[in-house]
Amino acid sequence: MQVELDQERIKRLIENALAEDQVYEDITSRLLIPGCLIIKAVIFAGEEGVLAGADICRQVLLTVDRELKVDACLADGTEVNSGDEVLTVFGHAAGILAAERTALNFLGHLSGIATLTARFVSAIQGTRAVITDTRKTTPGLRGLEKMAVRAGGGHNHRLNLSDRILIKDNHLSALKSRDVSLGQAVRQARAGPSNLLVEVEVATVKEAEVAARAGADMIMLDNMGLEEMRRAAKNLSGRVKLEASGGINLANVREVAETGVDYISIGALTHSAASLDFSLELLPD
Repeated sequence: MQVELDQERIKRLIENALAEDQVYEDITSRLLIPGCLIIKAVIFAGEEGVLAGADICRQVLLTVDRELKVDACLADGTEVNSGDEVLTVFGHAAGILAAERTALNFLGHLSGIATLTARFVSAIQGTRAVITDTRKTTPGLRGLEKMAVRAGGGHNHRLNLSDRILIKDNHLSALKSRDVSLGQAVRQARAGPSNLLVEVEVATVKEAEVAARAGADMIMLDNMGLEEMRRAAKNLSGRVKLEASGGINLANVREVAETGVDYISIGALTHSAASLDFSLELLPD
């Protein structure tokens, strides 16, 4: 699925981030920078990676000063190298300087996610599998972080608890007290809203078979070994979609993809990506 960004939520998010930095109380600029001073600035990439969040960066700048002229030089999803121009800004120096850090924080964080995602996507190129994210996101930033995953060539898993039925191990543990089996849980979920996909987390090939027979649309193979994944893919190919999850990194992701699974979900895309380096520099007159 593809997560659509809620523009009103993004607006509030930007406003909260700016309030956190007290941009309208920039005491340094207030004391030193004349209100009439007009400058041009450029945001440069400081290292190789994949761009994400250019428009969010632009919105941050314009939220601080609507009179700024902000032009994006590159689109999200573009590969960047150190020294590449990403955005140009022209207008009041005080507004640019006040917005600088918040704008770069968004840009660096989101581009870091896109960059890490692109590395995983490249690692499995030529296989049938696709890379997806998870709900292991920064509170409040989920929509933006999932957008960054797409910029890096990945796919979005569910956005929240309402858009997919995902029966996890703790659901099944809770149901054991009522003697509800895995198969019964799947059939009960299957009786719910017909427009929602039903996915089940399993730990063994046998459990995967049970879930498939009960009518699951997708099965999450949680922390399975490679040989078990191959068996599950061989037995269930064409009957149900398979998702590999848990313990997957750049060193082993291709081996996982080559087992025949359809999806590989990786929490690290959003919870462990290092921020990409960007800087804002003023240009001489």
